[in-house]
Amino acid sequence: MAKIIMHIDLNAFFVTCEEIKDPSLVGKPIMIGRAGRSGIVSTASYEARKYGVHSGQPTFQAQKLCPDLIIIPGDYSFYSLMSNAFVAYLKRYSSIIQKASVDECYVDMTAQLQNEKDPEGYLRALQNGLFEQTKLRCSIGIAPTKWLAKMASDMKKPMGLTFLRKRDIPKMVYPLPIESFWGIGKKTAPRLRAQGIQTIGDLAKKVFEENSGIEGEFGKFYYTVKAWLSGTSSDVVEVEEEDPKSIGNSETLMHDEDSELDVAPVIKRLAYEVAGRAKSQGLVGQTITLQVKDAHYDEEGEVFHLKNKSYSFKEGTDDPEFIYERCLELYRSNFLGEKIRLVGVTLSRLKNPKTEVVQMSFWNYEDYEEKDKTKLLIHELNRKLDKPLLKRASEAKKGKKDGNR
Repeated sequence: MAKIIMHIDLNAFFVTCEEIKDPSLVGKPIMIGRAGRSGIVSTASYEARKYGVHSGQPTFQAQKLCPDLIIIPGDYSFYSLMSNAFVAYLKRYSSIIQKASVDECYVDMTAQLQNEKDPEGYLRALQNGLFEQTKLRCSIGIAPTKWLAKMASDMKKPMGLTFLRKRDIPKMVYPLPIESFWGIGKKTAPRLRAQGIQTIGDLAKKVFEENSGIEGEFGKFYYTVKAWLSGTSSDVVEVEEEDPKSIGNSETLMHDEDSELDVAPVIKRLAYEVAGRAKSQGLVGQTITLQVKDAHYDEEGEVFHLKNKSYSFKEGTDDPEFIYERCLELYRSNFLGEKIRLVGVTLSRLKNPKTEVVQMSFWNYEDYEEKDKTKLLIHELNRKLDKPLLKRASEAKKGKKDGNR
């Protein structure tokens, strides 16, 4: 019997979180990201999208399209807390959950829905309950495979609910423009259009005809595309075991990326999510780990290899910029140029600084006090500069001494 996989995607998640904090923002054109010439749109409200504002767009271009655009730098600690609330809510319905990113999950709902007489009513109750309890809106896709469930959840937004069975693929998926094919990158779609492939159906026809030109375009990824389109791809929801000794988040990329321009924003987002979770638990960590999953392809489909690189230091941290900068260094020195499908950031060797007993004598108490004042001053200056430019001399020496491990 086919499995019943749910892909649930939070609608305009970062924007919604800001609206939860400040209801006066509701209904206004908003973008999350940095202002200035170097700023990039992380995400935008549906009101802003009507003007053509979209993720990955330079901020100055977004402002030209929408002069009244409200720019918010983003509160990633709060986003992390809301993401945790989202997953906690889903656990009431199923324990088989794979967190794909901060705002989306795959959930195996086979046991819950296989004998349900009113699956639409059941899922509408789930969807509305999430909104009532967290004020988060979501779109849901239900299908026998993870790829089809992802495609289904993208079909109706916001608050959409789409059922996509294997026999529905020609009717519901084939007419879609080729750009909406999840897993085909921004660079590949124009090349396919140049070959006369305007829709997913056009691509499917060539794939199932085993067109040599398409095989050459995709390489070994061709077999994965064929499995996706035939409805025979993976239906395994991978549950990650929680490690109480670490805090980590990972994100599966839409397609293989080998450019720092594409990977760095994901690393930054994950670093802020991890830091937010650490802050919410009152913890700091002494080891930062960057994990990547590179994708290779054979006749059976995708073969993944997980790789890790870590950076350790004596003092614990929950500083998102520090975590991001260290992970970016690890990426540049170890994985730059590699094709990557998944990125993960983990903070481990956790400790609660408030419970640690620091042995201080009468004679060195003022030294500790002065160090603490200096640290607070540096953090404040870095915050105003919007860059981690300043650090104590001891930290600079420590970084060189500890190095990357």
